[in-house]
Amino acid sequence: LGTAMLRGLFLEIEAFPDLFELLDSSIVEDPPFSLREGGIIKAGYDEELDALRTVSKEGRTWILKLEEEERRKTGIPSLKVRYNQVFGYYIEVTKSYFHLVPDRYMRKQTLVNAERFITPELKEFEEKVLGAQEKICQLEYQIFERIRRQVAEATPRLQRTAWAVANLDVLCALAEAADRYDYVRPEIDEGDAVIIRDGRHPVLEQMTLEERFVPNDAELDTKEKQIVILTGPNMAGKSTYLRQVALIILMAQSGSFVPAREARIGLVDRIFTRIGASDNIAMGRSTFMVEMMETARILSQATSKSLVVLDEIGRGTSTFDGLSIAWAVVEYLHDNPPSRRPKTLFATHYHELTELALTKERVKNYNVAVREWGGEIIFLRKIVEGGTNRSYGIQVARLAGLPDPVIERAKEILSNLERSELDARGLPRLAKTTRSIAKPVESLQLSLFSRPDPLRSELKRLKIEQLTPLDALNILNELKKKAESVGES
Repeated sequence: LGTAMLRGLFLEIEAFPDLFELLDSSIVEDPPFSLREGGIIKAGYDEELDALRTVSKEGRTWILKLEEEERRKTGIPSLKVRYNQVFGYYIEVTKSYFHLVPDRYMRKQTLVNAERFITPELKEFEEKVLGAQEKICQLEYQIFERIRRQVAEATPRLQRTAWAVANLDVLCALAEAADRYDYVRPEIDEGDAVIIRDGRHPVLEQMTLEERFVPNDAELDTKEKQIVILTGPNMAGKSTYLRQVALIILMAQSGSFVPAREARIGLVDRIFTRIGASDNIAMGRSTFMVEMMETARILSQATSKSLVVLDEIGRGTSTFDGLSIAWAVVEYLHDNPPSRRPKTLFATHYHELTELALTKERVKNYNVAVREWGGEIIFLRKIVEGGTNRSYGIQVARLAGLPDPVIERAKEILSNLERSELDARGLPRLAKTTRSIAKPVESLQLSLFSRPDPLRSELKRLKIEQLTPLDALNILNELKKKAESVGES
């Protein structure tokens, strides 16, 4: 109780002795599901209800007593007093004893082997007992309504206590987690820097059973390290790192200690994320369309106080389209006016994006470290400075269990692709060994005049000063393909 906040919470909490006494004295411990069935109100709470219940409960005793008395008076040993919903209470006598039925019995129904009778005394009892049961249900519901209104009058008091208890519950949970999992108290300020030392994912570090969770640092600001391009193979931990940083910032601003050795968090106004792949079939939106709509929202709303987390932007379309969009998104976030430059974590498989650090001063490259050993890869889970130009996709495919022939074939094709050994139709030359491709027969007629070189003509038309690095990359790729095509022909 050493803080004003805790003292304030405890002052809002009431014990409600009045409501406790009311409910404890009136409502049974295990009430029925339906309020109209009766059996809700405790015995001793209402005198009228108790009297009606006495009549209803003693009715069975009265019936047994009447049955015994009528057998003695009439000398009919098989005489029985019974009840059904159609006729109510009646006296049943088998036909073999019909001659012993007294005149005061009034016939009610004739059966094959028996006769049913009523008496004024039995009819009076029926009206009394059945009326009592109906009145019991009605009276119980009326009493319950009265109790409910009394409780409803205390709603503001109950809500204040519920709010205080809920806040206290959250604070206790945060305190317990901080103590149990070695969280640290973050420093919160109005600056724009985020500095996290040995940060951990608050959920995954408790679920990682097969290997020790590896902590990682994070540094972001709007002046020098605005955008982090994070590269690395699948399964290495890029997405975990992105979520980890976002969660630590969120926890810090919610008042919690955080899973780190040290943390200094500049306040953020919003956290924007574009993570995962999802579509919206009902709205006719593909995975890529959803991705682009979410990215558009981020670009239009993020400020310099925001945190933006982007994971694999552009993967829902072709390689060059995706790379172009990802490149342009990074440029846009970097080149915005100072008030619109959010701190950004950008995980990608497009290694070409690491080139942005050469021309954009606030773009920094980081990668998830791996080691190769005996043809296998070992994920170190450590975020280190610098980019990477390898995805290790084939090694990950091997870990996933793809057949060895598929892995070996993929290695051969990758080797050709990396050397850009493509034929005129864009297929690896190695693929020709298993796929026959008919070549068109071209005319061998020699020309008396030298033909103009189309590649040279195209190069002359280029205006280098108007090209962006990405445009130059795309054009160079197209020219290379054309040159190879001409060489083969």
